[in-house]
Amino acid sequence: MLRELMERVTGQPAVMWGPTMVGFGSSPYTNTMGTYETFDVGFSPRKAALTIYGIDPADSRLEELGPHTTSVACVYVKRLDAIDLDVLERLVREAWEAARA
Repeated sequence: MLRELMERVTGQPAVMWGPTMVGFGSSPYTNTMGTYETFDVGFSPRKAALTIYGIDPADSRLEELGPHTTSVACVYVKRLDAIDLDVLERLVREAWEAARA
């Protein structure tokens, strides 16, 4: 379900980034260790929760999403059927457009 949502929003196919992360699009990312390619939006189905990458965890509209937690760079959801998928789609779309700008 999440893969289909992200493919629809991005127009890109899902690509595996390592053994557990699914990403869409790519951009260079630079830190103190160098420059690397990373995906623009993506997710990882972890045991504790579904991890969603690319959405700003400080976005106030996350309150509309439903039950979730955040970290510095991720949004965690335990059950997709417990959140508002329309809100998630909007947030993914805006994250995708910001990454492409």
